Amino acid sequence: MINVAVLGHGVVGSGVVEVIETNAKDIAKRCGKTLNVKHILDIREFNDLPYANKFTKDFNVILNDESVKVVAEVMGGVNPAYDFVKACLEAKKSVVTSNKELVAAKGAELLKIANENNVNFFFEASVGGGIPIIRPMHQCLAANKIDEVAGILNGTTNFILTKMIHEQMDFAEALKLAQDLGYAERNPEADVEGHDACRKICILASLAYGRHVYPQNVYTEGITKITLNDVEYADHYNHVIKLIGRAKLLDNGKLMIMVSPALIKKSSQLASIDDVFNGVLVKGNAVGDVVFYGKGAGKLPTASAVVADIIDAVKADATSVSLVWEDSSENIVESKDNYSCRFYARAVFGFDCASLSAIKSVFGDVEAINTDIENQNEIAFVTNNMTEAEFEQKVSVLFENGVKVVSKIRVLEY
Repeated sequence: MINVAVLGHGVVGSGVVEVIETNAKDIAKRCGKTLNVKHILDIREFNDLPYANKFTKDFNVILNDESVKVVAEVMGGVNPAYDFVKACLEAKKSVVTSNKELVAAKGAELLKIANENNVNFFFEASVGGGIPIIRPMHQCLAANKIDEVAGILNGTTNFILTKMIHEQMDFAEALKLAQDLGYAERNPEADVEGHDACRKICILASLAYGRHVYPQNVYTEGITKITLNDVEYADHYNHVIKLIGRAKLLDNGKLMIMVSPALIKKSSQLASIDDVFNGVLVKGNAVGDVVFYGKGAGKLPTASAVVADIIDAVKADATSVSLVWEDSSENIVESKDNYSCRFYARAVFGFDCASLSAIKSVFGDVEAINTDIENQNEIAFVTNNMTEAEFEQKVSVLFENGVKVVSKIRVLEY
């Protein structure tokens, strides 16, 4: 029997206990040993639960219990999770976590500490909830050079965009529905402003390219400025709008990494991923394109990934040599101004302005998008490939000529 401790008894923490107890026999077969949740750390009282005797408010009870071999951290946030995880690793206890904020901020350091103490720090559930992505990237795709990673990494924003696309809800209405259904927090900033997706793409990029990528160095743009007009123009262009996190290793050794809304062709594998589902596309130089798809959050899907990591930690003889990346003292992210793609733009203009001719005089040949939108003072178009800096410079020139760009969305090929 292997004793396990769980730090936090919220949605995911209670799910971890439930999965271990419900699937005890199957887990024992796969693990080779029975898992026993010995301690659960939480400051709240849970006297009505059948396992109420397992709760403690004192972290040191867990830290000093030598019989506890694996600790599941499902508290969220960096503090005090970082201190607890670090202490457990230094006490030669393996740690598994669903905490994307912790991994994105401290992953390199915690992996190093795990290695020094010959234990493991696993975090499958930190990206994509129940979708297997971390383990496949460092094990199943180990023979590949990862050319690019991109995907829909946040279920809340994907749900909102799905409602805007298929039911013509505006952003505010779709957000309220997401909150009513429990998909979005009362304060949805981390989701709708892209911060959650940013942490996840940073973790994937760190794993794919071996150097820690810090979220504060990554340009991040959410979906709050997307309008139903943008959705309709995209539809007429045979595209849909998705919030995409993407990372790619450039020839100069730096990373192109960004989170932003993007127009994606309807024929793309990512375009059909709707509602609260996530999808991650990994481009390997040997395997080609591989897509991982499933529910990116939720009590039991996330708990499933946490418990799978517990099983792997129990079965491991030593530190995983493939799940590792180095810390980065310098910013390894290329300047956003140098990224290039095509751009969708929506512009407004005065009655005395010959809009399309003015746009072409600045941007060259563009594709105008025609729709049934009854607004004679608005036009949408797609540019040729250019850098971010070039696009912004041309937008400034347009403004001087009486045309104001009110919406900009990148057009990506996936």
